Amino acid sequence: MRYIFTLLTVFSLVSCQMGGEATVTNSEDYNEFLINKPLKTDSKYFNLWNSKIKPDSIQLMSFGIVAGEYNDFFQKTGDIQYLKKAEQALEKAVDIAAIGRAGYYRALARNYISQHRFKDALRMANAARKRGSDITDSQRLLFDIQMELGNYKDAEKYLDSTKNMSDFGYLIRLAKWNDYKGDLDTTIRFMEKAMMEAEKTNSNELKLWSYTNLADYYGHAGKVKDSYRYYLKALKLDPGNAYAKKGIAWIVFSYEKNPEEALRILDSVTKNYKSPDYYLVKAEIAEFMGNDIESLSNLDLYFKMVQNSDYGDMYNAYNVNLYIDKTQQYKKAIQLSKKEVANRPTPESYSLLAYSYLKNGETEKARNIVELHIEGKTFEPNILYRNAEIYKATGEKEKVLLLKEELMGAIYELGPSMEDKIVHL
Repeated sequence: MRYIFTLLTVFSLVSCQMGGEATVTNSEDYNEFLINKPLKTDSKYFNLWNSKIKPDSIQLMSFGIVAGEYNDFFQKTGDIQYLKKAEQALEKAVDIAAIGRAGYYRALARNYISQHRFKDALRMANAARKRGSDITDSQRLLFDIQMELGNYKDAEKYLDSTKNMSDFGYLIRLAKWNDYKGDLDTTIRFMEKAMMEAEKTNSNELKLWSYTNLADYYGHAGKVKDSYRYYLKALKLDPGNAYAKKGIAWIVFSYEKNPEEALRILDSVTKNYKSPDYYLVKAEIAEFMGNDIESLSNLDLYFKMVQNSDYGDMYNAYNVNLYIDKTQQYKKAIQLSKKEVANRPTPESYSLLAYSYLKNGETEKARNIVELHIEGKTFEPNILYRNAEIYKATGEKEKVLLLKEELMGAIYELGPSMEDKIVHL
């Protein structure tokens, strides 16, 4: 199983954490990146092309370039308005393009993926593929979408059709495929190869993507020092990168048990970066500290942000967890989980539905979903924890013990707040 091979290492890490001796970070390494500077969401380049767009415009190049700029603004700020503006520009480009339409279809599909509109993304990707240009790009995109939709057999076919062991795009997808299969050693090996390919190109965008993803995988494997080192490498390329800062904050919180410092890092991020899920991390850390007022304040900020209809279905999974764990609105959780299963029938979505049924007292329904849609199809620790709770409710003690052993090796990933829950399974 995915985490068994790191079990002894992680048990050692956990024992060090409990003794307060494990430290891999140094605030002097990252303090310079916590200084807040106003984020630029325009440029002469952007203003030039944006000025060419009129209500009846047919300036195809303008729409494509402006959409790319809006997407960059979204990456920098987390502000959903820029993702929606990019969508509008790309939809206009698709409408008016006489040539190169496949590229606009793919760009719009990627925008829809960011919005968790996976079926719309699939429609665009299939349209791009039918156009016949840049087939490999379309096949890679289809792999990405089918993975998000839980259509793993179709995803594997698209992956096999693009095989190229010296190509960055293929290697990162091969890493993702092996992560899905639970082979973390192989996942890391391919991600390291992808990083080397990115460094050959000297593309900051590809290197940044490589460093942050490799940092994530190292963290999953219990290689926390390596994880920290690659988050720092990402910040040296992009000092404003919120994701890398969140990664360091998680190391400080979950591994070093220093919630105050973790909150200091995240507070610096959320001054400019407006992504709702960051407030959930802050709420979790504050709750761990016993600061209920700050925890509730961050939850309130999260709920206010996701009221914006522009987010669509992007935060359904987060909301289900909150309905279960915070507000005990189990029927609401079931309703939203069903919607998420319809949008995205993955083991994760089914897990949310099964867990919602369990909390609502419908144990047999929960167990049936686990058996049909989850068992043996994922190695994600949060899903395995929900499975364990369901097995416990149905008296399957041996399955609980097996999962409990595995979950003890994933405490870093799950967070210290989960340790007591796992112990008492």
